Amino acid sequence: MNSDFSQAGKILILFGGVLVLVGVVLLSFGKIPFPGKLPGDIIIQKKQFTFYFPIVTSLLLSLLISLLLYLFRK
Repeated sequence: MNSDFSQAGKILILFGGVLVLVGVVLLSFGKIPFPGKLPGDIIIQKKQFTFYFPIVTSLLLSLLISLLLYLFRK
């Protein structure tokens, strides 16, 4: 029975941490460049052609998803 409360406590702490992160992102939303338009993303514009490759955005999203999956596995 004690381990049930321990597991529930860990889940509540995790959700609290996620809420804090979401709050920080929302507060600093105007200061953070729009995802997909970060420095390092590749944009090539010609007259009738635009090539866009968001490499830095992709790396950051991959890192974030990997971190979340790592935390959920523990």
